[in-house]
Amino acid sequence: MHISDNEDVHEYVTAVVDRQLFGLPIARVQDVFVPARLTRVPLAPPEVAGVLNLRGRILTVIDLRRRLGLPVRANIASDRTIGIELAGEAYGLLVDSVGEVMRLSDAIRAVNPANLDPRLAGASAGVYRLEGELMILLDVDRVLHFDGATKAAGTAA
Repeated sequence: MHISDNEDVHEYVTAVVDRQLFGLPIARVQDVFVPARLTRVPLAPPEVAGVLNLRGRILTVIDLRRRLGLPVRANIASDRTIGIELAGEAYGLLVDSVGEVMRLSDAIRAVNPANLDPRLAGASAGVYRLEGELMILLDVDRVLHFDGATKAAGTAA
């Protein structure tokens, strides 16, 4: 896809969850890593997979499958985590796989289609219709909003 110099262009890190392609604004992504030694958090919501220490910083890891109401995978050994920060808290989004960085023009960005699954639409900031697939732009702020439960594991709301 050719992008001209006068178009607004954004870069997205691509990730796959349950065969669905997602794009995360690259400016929001801090790390991509294999989650090692997750520690479960008692009484945490089910979508909180646990916490881990990444270079001296504690991250709350969110299982994006559970967060979106998608089928849970039994084996997460091949999963990847995308490090994100929100309001001074560190999070990791557990995804099936991480792909490439894509540069896409705002001119081809579209609103959510009317038939988009409501679970996905609630986490979407729009879509890109790519060759043969739909890439959902993940609204990181909405995905990490926990309706007053906790901001991060062990942190009061």
